[in-house]
Amino acid sequence: MNKLLSSGFSRLKRDKIFWVSIVALLAYSIIYMLNGCRQSLSREMAEFNYSLDVYYFHYGLSIGLFCSVFTSIFLGVEYQNGAIRNKLIVGHTRTAIYLSNLLVSFTASIFMLLAWLIGALVGIPFLGTWKMGPLLLLYLLISVLFMAAFSAIFTFIGMLTSYKTIAQIFSLLFFFALLLGGSMLYEALQQPEMTSPILMTMDGMQIADPVPNPSYVTGPLRSVYEFLVDLLPTGQGIQLFDLNIRHPLRMILSSLGITAGVTAVGIRIFQKKDLN
Repeated sequence: MNKLLSSGFSRLKRDKIFWVSIVALLAYSIIYMLNGCRQSLSREMAEFNYSLDVYYFHYGLSIGLFCSVFTSIFLGVEYQNGAIRNKLIVGHTRTAIYLSNLLVSFTASIFMLLAWLIGALVGIPFLGTWKMGPLLLLYLLISVLFMAAFSAIFTFIGMLTSYKTIAQIFSLLFFFALLLGGSMLYEALQQPEMTSPILMTMDGMQIADPVPNPSYVTGPLRSVYEFLVDLLPTGQGIQLFDLNIRHPLRMILSSLGITAGVTAVGIRIFQKKDLN
């Protein structure tokens, strides 16, 4: 296992896609944060007194995309070059090969996350530091764990798909499906319980008395929606983006559960996969 990790990290240091992702995320975070600072300091928005928190966690929506692209390409090369068969020939077990690739992919994703977090510090001279206190550490912990869940999912796809292009397509489609699903669920939960329609009268527009909102999700279905938003890595990312985390323990346990469950299933299937 140690030799597999050493080889994997050595390859990671030379991987062009990894470094392109790091530079892209670093540049993206700097540009994004400076643009946010410009908007926050404008005359119209200055009264809201924004802090660094408002933009710092906006990686929640996009960083999974970088993880999916990198992991699918990185693992696809393993199949393309016959590296996996060679590892088996020299005596490494399939479990060790799977886990080592997962750990390397997770490490790469953490460096990508760090690239954003470091780049976004450019906003400190304009917005000051965080106002969320100890919650900062909780948000960072949730971020690390949902990156672990992303890594487990995309390693699963990459290790069980022998063709790099197919793995890339599956990973991207699955990420966007997760993002769409998480967004729809979260949007449904944000619907207000009561709405006040705007009526056109002889005296102009008037706001009517509040009435029940037919789009408001109630009862057991609301509990299901909340659970799914906390379960999905993309749902967690949306909540980070919005600074609207309500069930941190459930999010943490969900990420740990997805990471462990997907990895266990992936290893089991990989044990039986035909690599010829």
